[in-house]
Amino acid sequence: MDLWKARIVAIEAAEAAGTLLRRGACGRFDVREKGAADVVTSLDIESERVIVERIRAGYPRHRIISEELGVVDGDDAWSWVIDPLDGTNNLAIGLPVYGIGLALCHEGVPMLGVIHDPVSDRTWSAIRGRGAWMSRNRALLRSADRRRRRPLLAWSQGYAVSPDDPMASALRILLERMAGRVLQLWAPLTYWVMLARGDIDGIVGYRIGEVDLHAGVVIAREVGIDIRDLSGAPFEERLGDMSETRSLVAGPADVVDRLLRLGPPAERLRTRLTDLWTAERAVAHTPEQPDWR
Repeated sequence: MDLWKARIVAIEAAEAAGTLLRRGACGRFDVREKGAADVVTSLDIESERVIVERIRAGYPRHRIISEELGVVDGDDAWSWVIDPLDGTNNLAIGLPVYGIGLALCHEGVPMLGVIHDPVSDRTWSAIRGRGAWMSRNRALLRSADRRRRRPLLAWSQGYAVSPDDPMASALRILLERMAGRVLQLWAPLTYWVMLARGDIDGIVGYRIGEVDLHAGVVIAREVGIDIRDLSGAPFEERLGDMSETRSLVAGPADVVDRLLRLGPPAERLRTRLTDLWTAERAVAHTPEQPDWR
């Protein structure tokens, strides 16, 4: 398998879809709900069609896993994971923060990642163990870590996380106290590029999805980013089962250490929030008592 060639194929597919999105975002497009707090647009479908057609033309035997299309059967040894429009909710309301991601996995291990930003028309890519690039040939190097007094962090969560998830709430509360700012942009691929460039200091991902994960992980790893699960163990860089059960922290080693230290207080706060919300629900469902005065 020639990963250098696959990288070019992926870049060209992402950039072709990016041109479509950039033009389409200026006009009218259909938007419909597809789940809690999630939508899909006609541009998602069109972008996916462009990417899948190009990947199929170059690699007809490879399996494809895509956001809207699902799984297109093929050789399980090589799988493409495609997010044709990461940040659909943003595009739907006119917020220009969205991207396109492709990852190529071998036996479940991500080997290649490509992220394209249609708004700025810029592309980032990486091959596992061989480096990362901006555009076709310019090496991507993380800028010197800025010594902010309080870190600039990004929060990402899966769509299955409910508004009253006590652990998610506990983590967000503690992150707000630690950070100078916590970004919540609903565009995880954008976070990974920002982290790789050095624009932000860390990412906390809670019960995250798969299709908008692996391209960013490959790029971040190639510029020296540390990625751990919430227990502190190395994050398993392997294609999962799409169940949104995995969580992570990512950043330079010193930032990751600080984020992992939030684990015990987050557990204590989670317990308190669980008790509080249980009591609140009990009160809310208590039948009205007669007024005996």
